[in-house]
Amino acid sequence: MAENNPTEPLKRAVSAVMRAVSGDAELAVTFGAEPPGVRGGRARMPLPPRAASPEQVAELRGTGDSFSLKLRHHDEAAHADAMPEGKHARAIHEAAELARIDIVGTHGMSGMRNNIEASQEVRAVDRGFNQVSDPDMAILGETVGYLLREKLADMKIPTAAKAMVDAWRPFIEEKAGDDMDRLADAIGDQEDFAKTMREIIRDLDLGDELGEDQEEGSNDDEADQDQQDDDGGDGESDQGEEPQAASSQEVEFGEGETEEGEAESVEVDSDEEAMADDADEQGDGEQPWRPNYQEGDQNDRDAYKVFTKEFDEVILAEDLCDTEELTRLRAYLDQQLQSMQSVVGRLANKLQRKLMAQQNRSWDFDLEEGILDAARLARVVADPTNPLSYKMEQDTDFKDTVVTLLLDNSGSMRGRPISVAAMCADILARTLERCGVKVEILGFTTRAWKGGQARERWLADGKPAGPGRLNDLRHIIYKSADAPWRRARRNLGLMMREGLLKENIDGEALVWAHDRLLARPEYRRILMVISDGAPVDDSTLSVNQGNYLEKHLRQVIDEIETRSPVELIAIGIGHDVTRYYQRAVTIIDAEQLGGAMVDQLADLFEDTHGKTPGGAPQRR
Repeated sequence: MAENNPTEPLKRAVSAVMRAVSGDAELAVTFGAEPPGVRGGRARMPLPPRAASPEQVAELRGTGDSFSLKLRHHDEAAHADAMPEGKHARAIHEAAELARIDIVGTHGMSGMRNNIEASQEVRAVDRGFNQVSDPDMAILGETVGYLLREKLADMKIPTAAKAMVDAWRPFIEEKAGDDMDRLADAIGDQEDFAKTMREIIRDLDLGDELGEDQEEGSNDDEADQDQQDDDGGDGESDQGEEPQAASSQEVEFGEGETEEGEAESVEVDSDEEAMADDADEQGDGEQPWRPNYQEGDQNDRDAYKVFTKEFDEVILAEDLCDTEELTRLRAYLDQQLQSMQSVVGRLANKLQRKLMAQQNRSWDFDLEEGILDAARLARVVADPTNPLSYKMEQDTDFKDTVVTLLLDNSGSMRGRPISVAAMCADILARTLERCGVKVEILGFTTRAWKGGQARERWLADGKPAGPGRLNDLRHIIYKSADAPWRRARRNLGLMMREGLLKENIDGEALVWAHDRLLARPEYRRILMVISDGAPVDDSTLSVNQGNYLEKHLRQVIDEIETRSPVELIAIGIGHDVTRYYQRAVTIIDAEQLGGAMVDQLADLFEDTHGKTPGGAPQRR
């Protein structure tokens, strides 16, 4: 049967070329509806249509060429070592390295260059670059990558990205044109190339995002070692650097490597492999699209003030307590919820079956041409006057998706609600990732009751009127979207820690989670908020209007729901969130949370249209 499939020769040809170009004769190449990706000795490619056009063939071959070139010419450890700390600098570094790989691999090979150009055309449309014309820091990295391909390899700028590149071109060439010319001599050496790119990042006025520790480490290794010997320590600074390199490595290979050594089925988007959220507190990568707000809306947002952000923190769950305590807290969470796991698990399996069904390809029947429909031959035998019926296989329109679960970690969630929320998030993350849907789990609270260090600063400054938000935020990353579920599973036990849950400032938490989603490359981005009450912070509300935090929350929700490509849904536990969110449900008991989450996500995935490029939800 496989030999009758017209795509089989194309698959074999692409697989053979990928093994030859990568230099790995054992490279396992598979084709499917899941997002394409590459890691280790495995590569997943898009499933080609049965009647592929020349453009579609070139795009498929270009994707395979990029994957195999990366396997051959890219050192992930060196890439992680040179990775800057700031969001925009990281995006430039990542895009430039992908451009370098393409340039090295296509040198003197016009066919491969044409394939990669075709792949870049499709990717530019998928990322929404045809809707971007104004200079925006979010797409500066992609622009630099396109300009490097054009300057060093004479590759064409994708038509969809031309306006975006032209908007940035004068600034980039004026600031960094000379250093970009120097890259031609370093194109074959990844480390020299990365050093020159750091100079270009500095030329683009982003030197503060390079990271001082990294700079000192590259220039003063011997001095650092001497200092460690003198101190008699065991290398605490090395331990501080290790998580960043590990997280970068984890993005490319972590999806298939678990603590138990089991393989996961989730593939990694190769274009974003080295951009782990764990290493950057504000979210990595570049935004494929950002809404254009009107001036009046900006004035509304400016009405919300923050007295100081100096004491705010975005922190990984594993950094808030040691591994041994996390393991103990996770075991306590499992013990508390043994009775509920089977119930929520069955609901999650229903969601999985629904998603898998959407990812399967479907058939169109009763056609005048195509493949003969044997199931309908009986009616022709019964009545020869009936015409023969044909069928044609139809490609799925299921798009790659990322879901963020934003959990309220306020004191009012203490006890059963936070336990149920943690368990439901855990099971849903595992379920969605089986279906190729990446999941991020975030939490929000404050560092202190009644103000913390921000309030102390305000008191020391003489209590100026109208200080705005007057507490120290704590935003927690329990699981980043690119981290495999098994590596993050233990982190959810942190919610059981005594003293973690304090006050909740929902508006700023929503902005934080939303901005992280905007930086993701996935086609569809969903944000689910789980809360049990309105925003409350005694310190802020005691010196501002009584509805200060609630008013800001409403403004943030309105902007996301009406102007952002992110799809927003909310679940309130014993609290009516329908008065804030357009798409929301309120439950009375925390035990209903699992069913509510599954139902909301199922309804959302059934709405295959999602949002229009302009951000507003489409009506069915």
